[in-house]
Amino acid sequence: MANQLWRWQGLNNQGERLSGQLWASDRPQALLHLSEAGLHPLSLRKAPVNKRLWRGMHSLPVIRQLATLLQAGVSLTDGLALLAQQQSSAQWRALLEQIAGEVQRGVTLSQAMKAWPDVFTPLAVSLVNTGEMTGKLDICCEKLANQQEEQQRLRQLVGKALRYPVIILIMALAMTLGMAGFVLPQFAAIYASFSTPLPWITRAVIAFSQGLTRYGPVWISAGTLCIAAIVFFRKRPAWRLAEEKMGLKLPLFGLLLRGQKLSQIYTVLTMTQQSGIPLLQGLTSVEMTLSSPFWQATIARIRTKIAQGLPFCQAIEDEAGFSTLCMQMIRTGEETGALDIMLARLAQWHTQQTQLRAETLATSLEPIMMIVIGLIIGTLVIAMYLPLFNLGDAMSGVR
Repeated sequence: MANQLWRWQGLNNQGERLSGQLWASDRPQALLHLSEAGLHPLSLRKAPVNKRLWRGMHSLPVIRQLATLLQAGVSLTDGLALLAQQQSSAQWRALLEQIAGEVQRGVTLSQAMKAWPDVFTPLAVSLVNTGEMTGKLDICCEKLANQQEEQQRLRQLVGKALRYPVIILIMALAMTLGMAGFVLPQFAAIYASFSTPLPWITRAVIAFSQGLTRYGPVWISAGTLCIAAIVFFRKRPAWRLAEEKMGLKLPLFGLLLRGQKLSQIYTVLTMTQQSGIPLLQGLTSVEMTLSSPFWQATIARIRTKIAQGLPFCQAIEDEAGFSTLCMQMIRTGEETGALDIMLARLAQWHTQQTQLRAETLATSLEPIMMIVIGLIIGTLVIAMYLPLFNLGDAMSGVR
């Protein structure tokens, strides 16, 4: 893989000054590419690469537009060249130009894509290869775009449902700390000038405020160290695996996370089965498209069992992530020769259930979070103003 982007300026054989970008592993290779293109380089320097631009949200429009161009009768080489011209990103423009050049020299599109594993998943390569062999490249590209679009929409929905309670809790914590650190000390100073005993709730809140003020730097340091430790250890597979196992056991949230991953697994398997890709190769594509260590390990175990001769339904029997319904439908699909249909139904069912759970979770948590915030703020307000009644009595001489 040519992993470095180069920005060049040069002259063509007519003496015209041109500029552009290209991918090459090193400077000599970049100069060789320019020479083969009939260009005389004037300057050549490395250009920055943004790896975030390789993510699905950026590759989806490219695949979708390529499918549209192919369905409109545009040749593959011309389609790739047109897509390259339309790209606002220099690295995507250079990538598509390079792939178009390789296709023009006789390399298949799937082979050209395979050299870029950070950009194109094994599923994408497999589907494109199937489209090339069957003469249905436009249909396979459209299926791939539909799959990526559906999974991206589902990920956004699940992410929104999971972020909402976290944001609310952070806001509640920020308000609590703000009032305890800045507002309560002012009231405590006022109450300290009187000899009237304070209610227990006020004493408890003032003690919390004083502890927060006195040991604030310690708490901040401890919190910073904890966050740094989490960020450091999250890069380790063992930590991520333990984190995912714990997340799957959480009420409501665990079902949401499991449903999203199962939807992705069954959707990819449906596409590979409908495209005629063998089951083992389809499972390999699934494993490579997953970013979760837990589910990657699960799919790897299933693939090993199938390679040893077990049917698919028995291979998932001992895996905790798959329900009895999944095993029964897969068994029916294998026995009737309609595995792709059953996988499609499972994918649709898990997608619908996950969407419903995500919407229900957001709707259900909103009033609960509002009640929690109201209780926290209400407790603080009561603790601050309740002693005023006793102070009024003390100042009027009743006590």
